[in-house]
Amino acid sequence: MRFDRRELAGAVADVGVLVPIAVALIVSNGLSATAVLLPAGLLYISAAFVYELPIPVQPLKAFGAIAIAKGLGSDEIAAGALLMGVVFVVLGRLRLLDLAARAFPKALIRGVQLTVGLLFLKIAWGLVLDPPKAFAEHALDPALAAALAAGAVILAVSLRRYPVSLALVLAGVGIMAWLGAGDASLGPSSLSLPSIGWATLGTAFTVLVLPQLPLSFANSCLATADAARVYFGDRARTVRPGKLATTFGSANLLAGALGGMPVCHGAGGLTAHVAFGARTGGAPLVMGIALLTLAVGFGAGLAALLTAFPLPILAGLLATAGLLHIGLLRDLRGLPAWALALAVGLIGYQVHLALALGLGLAVYWGVQAVKVLGWSPRTA
Repeated sequence: MRFDRRELAGAVADVGVLVPIAVALIVSNGLSATAVLLPAGLLYISAAFVYELPIPVQPLKAFGAIAIAKGLGSDEIAAGALLMGVVFVVLGRLRLLDLAARAFPKALIRGVQLTVGLLFLKIAWGLVLDPPKAFAEHALDPALAAALAAGAVILAVSLRRYPVSLALVLAGVGIMAWLGAGDASLGPSSLSLPSIGWATLGTAFTVLVLPQLPLSFANSCLATADAARVYFGDRARTVRPGKLATTFGSANLLAGALGGMPVCHGAGGLTAHVAFGARTGGAPLVMGIALLTLAVGFGAGLAALLTAFPLPILAGLLATAGLLHIGLLRDLRGLPAWALALAVGLIGYQVHLALALGLGLAVYWGVQAVKVLGWSPRTA
């Protein structure tokens, strides 16, 4: 493992996704700050040793967005985390996802990565123009916030060879500590076991799990494994869809038991880590230790502290990761591959990723069947 300044800069590059969703779940949904960060920290540490690469850990984005929007309580969120854990541990251990991955061509996976990149840009735009309510106390004027976020993107893209992401995050931590110092307190926040019945499980499955399943399958498993191969070649041979499902599924079993935040891996997060310098398991190990320290050492006052983190910095890092992630499409060759990737990406972004995947698979394998049968307008 490596722990130089570029590895540290890559380690913190993905906080743009983690912080807003974690803060919203703590402040709006009443989750324990310690329960929210503990599973994420442990999964980061596990990923460091299991994969020896900068495999990311992120909140379940669709799951979290729905839970926040509907104001669901800790019991429903815990039930959803447990269900996600069971589904993906079973699929991963049986290697069913590794078999399913063979049916997905590269162009289709690039379409998924395009969807994720566009979603990152959308989330970043929302952070500065329509800040989450939890950040309202310290929110800047939208025009000023957008200008600062754009400046962060320019710095991050143009100075990627330097630890610019580390400098931005350290600046954000300094501002956060200054603004939220009066509310800080030491020690973990209280933990309590969730109360889960059949009605809670039913609500969690229909409202939270079903919308999240296709995104986790496509992005956390297929697209993350593909991005790892693009970035690391043979070093990524252990980063298989089924293994990724097993590691983040196991973390969700813990998250559900604690009443914490459901987590996953993510191709966009991998791009963020790699783009800013991470190359080994040192990056996830550093992030994991940092999250565990926050969870256990500062959990009691973390809700107030995190809401003071500057949103333009989070938005700038997130937008940079989105732009660089979209850049994965540059290895596509030929009009058919580009057309399929763009169609899947745009439908996934505008409508739903499950629909985009279904249509993309139908079109791709339909064309392959036509080629095998030798059909053409001339022979018909």
